[in-house]
Amino acid sequence: MTQPDSDLTRETVTPLESGNAPVPAEAGRLGRLIHAGSYVFAGGIVIAAVMLLMEVFLRYVLNRPTIWAHETSTFLCALAFLYGGLFCVSRDSHIRVVLIYDALSPRFRRIFDVVISIASTIACAFFAYAAWLMASKAIWTPAGDMRVERSGSAWNPPLPALLKIALFVMLVVMCIQFGIFVINYLKKFRKGSA
Repeated sequence: MTQPDSDLTRETVTPLESGNAPVPAEAGRLGRLIHAGSYVFAGGIVIAAVMLLMEVFLRYVLNRPTIWAHETSTFLCALAFLYGGLFCVSRDSHIRVVLIYDALSPRFRRIFDVVISIASTIACAFFAYAAWLMASKAIWTPAGDMRVERSGSAWNPPLPALLKIALFVMLVVMCIQFGIFVINYLKKFRKGSA
């Protein structure tokens, strides 16, 4: 097994009071904020699990099911899933094919870091635009009146609209995070070229 090149070893900051792998320095402050926010969304998964356990007890033991537990737990899990994408981007651990990347020299890897981050920023901006179109349809009628999309169930909460808004916000933040990577990789590339 070969040792990684010293040029490719990523600078890191101290993990935020956890045993997790550290946030890459190239992620900047936003990456550290995203890491800190992840605990809130992880808590949402725990709350969803407790709600579903409670629902099983109420439904099958007391024969008193709720009308809100399933939709709320689905919403909380969906939010955590969306945030998971943002979290992976902030850790620079999103899915990528490394077949070519691993065969490159350290200098070309630095170039690829910049190019991949630029391409990801552009792609993310397109997805954010598409998410905005969905969110705006979930908030306003074609006539321009505000009417928040609801689930249509007996409880009928506005969770579908909230989820579409959250998707848009997460994609905008993801786009900013990719932009921060572009800037920091360019700075690192210039230092390596000098």
